[in-house]
Amino acid sequence: MTHSPWTLSLHGSQSMSMNSNKDKNITRFGNRLRSIRHGKGLSQEELAAKAEIDRTYISSCERGKRNVTLDIIYRLSEALDVSPKELLPEINEKEPS
Repeated sequence: MTHSPWTLSLHGSQSMSMNSNKDKNITRFGNRLRSIRHGKGLSQEELAAKAEIDRTYISSCERGKRNVTLDIIYRLSEALDVSPKELLPEINEKEPS
């Protein structure tokens, strides 16, 4: 089966859009994590120790460089004394300017 150029470009733009949304979600999670950590008065080092995660991993999460697993979300939520849901930004929540 062959695809027309239109079909390929359509799939390409969908793929780029999905990656863009994925990147935005990862960035929004990192922003939320940083905000909650700051609100609790914890340094990255303190959060890392409580969650038993390397400090550099916390940093990369907050900078939107990591797509975290459920295990990490649960460990972070326990260390921050919040529900896992609180770490996840709402779908309609905007990124800070």
